Amino acid sequence: MHKYEIIIYWDNRDNIYIADVPELPGCSAHGKTYNEALGNVNEAIELWINTAKEFGDPIPEPKGARLMYA
Repeated sequence: MHKYEIIIYWDNRDNIYIADVPELPGCSAHGKTYNEALGNVNEAIELWINTAKEFGDPIPEPKGARLMYA
């Protein structure tokens, strides 16, 4: 289990849950249920981190606090 903030919301257009990880650019997943989206995004986080390691890219530390948006 990772400690990155995950935002899950319902998409009316596609009738799926979307899970975004704002601290990891481009990291998101979806699922037909909330739990499926959560499981898929945890896999996406792992893939994101493994790819960053493979290419020597920096991996952000989880902020551990709710992100604020303007």
